[in-house]
Amino acid sequence: MLTNKTKKSRLTKLGWVERLGYGAGDAGFNLYWTTIASFLAAFYTDVFGIGAAAAGTMMLVTKLVDAFTDPIMGGIADRTRTRFGKFRPYLLWGGVPLGLFALLTFTTPDWSDSGKLLWAYVTFTIMMVCYTVVSTPYSALSGVLTASSQERTTLISIRFIFAFGCGAIVNRYTLPLVEMFGQGDDQVGWQSTMMLYATLAFTFFVITFLSTKERIQPVAVSKSSVKEDLKDLLNNKPWLVLFALAMIIMMTITMRAGSSYYYLKYYLERPDLISSYLFWQMIAYAVGASLTPIITRYIDKVRLLAILMSIVGVLSISFYFVPKDAIGAIFTINIMISLALGPKSPLTWSMYADSADYNEWKNNRRATAMTFSAATFSQKLGGAMGSAIMLWVLAWLGYSANEAQSGSSLTGINLLQTIIPGLFAIFAVFCLRFYQLDSKQIKKIQSDLQTRDEQPA
Repeated sequence: MLTNKTKKSRLTKLGWVERLGYGAGDAGFNLYWTTIASFLAAFYTDVFGIGAAAAGTMMLVTKLVDAFTDPIMGGIADRTRTRFGKFRPYLLWGGVPLGLFALLTFTTPDWSDSGKLLWAYVTFTIMMVCYTVVSTPYSALSGVLTASSQERTTLISIRFIFAFGCGAIVNRYTLPLVEMFGQGDDQVGWQSTMMLYATLAFTFFVITFLSTKERIQPVAVSKSSVKEDLKDLLNNKPWLVLFALAMIIMMTITMRAGSSYYYLKYYLERPDLISSYLFWQMIAYAVGASLTPIITRYIDKVRLLAILMSIVGVLSISFYFVPKDAIGAIFTINIMISLALGPKSPLTWSMYADSADYNEWKNNRRATAMTFSAATFSQKLGGAMGSAIMLWVLAWLGYSANEAQSGSSLTGINLLQTIIPGLFAIFAVFCLRFYQLDSKQIKKIQSDLQTRDEQPA
């Protein structure tokens, strides 16, 4: 049974120190995530020196292995007991190993092609497992700071303002930092840049640890095995829809981010615009995320997400027909698509927290970290598929690193930046038709859970 203090704090309104402190954590994660999404494929093909097909397969296999560790980590985190809480300690425990293997991932050994490929498999796999150890508890933390749905939307919107804001900085300054540190040696430049990012990321994790407080705890009778937690998720229809939705939308985002480098460098023949293009893309994401709490006061989360993904689909398909020399129009459409995608993250992560409440309401058991870790699984699967498909398409169409591309290769690069992500966005709208957890039902669930908390054991 919850204590009186915990009962009163279940629907608490968070202060700005805690909101900003929580958001700082995702700035740390995006020093890694944005670098991976925007530059890792290009790093492997153009700097590290492995073929596009081999890189695509490696990134898929590695992320599949990592994705299956998410539910395991979720089960571990849900059963962690420390005086600092369930989830916060992992920010400290996993932060240093994550930084170390991020540095090794962006280190190029002077080995044979097969040796370098093995290095890439090992270092990237361990890096992403370390990422899971830290990010899964961090995501679950948003579900135990407060149970207020609107407050969660605000909290997670702030989180993604930090995420996209940091992502914008990463996109704008990573290549210049590589050039500055490397002085003509990109391998050294990437290694030094990741050392800087790892140091900054751990600092952000410490800030999150010190500024947040876990308030929502499972009821005393809520004891279950990992197998039961997984069974609950598979019977949680709102969560199942979110699982598919997250995977599809992440494929959309990953293809856009990963192909941007190739689109600017080879299709538009304007490599000088890569940093600016990606910078304004992330700024638009951040603006979209910041507007989410305001918009959700007037439009239900599910309906809003459907509207936004429809806009993404239409604009992305239209993007294909923009002439190469229309740089202003290209930047404008990219910003508009990104602005529409910005609310996606705060909306879906807030919906995950709602689905965790739904699970507690339905089964009288709460597995917050398992809910979020399995959701992260779907996002990583979507990201892995997006990166792999992009690199496989490039290899199939004859992509050759640091050389002029053939006509078919250029067409493929354009499709990867425009029509293909647009089709995935439209499919996401179709999936949303099956999500039934609207604002009215969420209010009922929260009311029922509050009543349970106030009852004697």
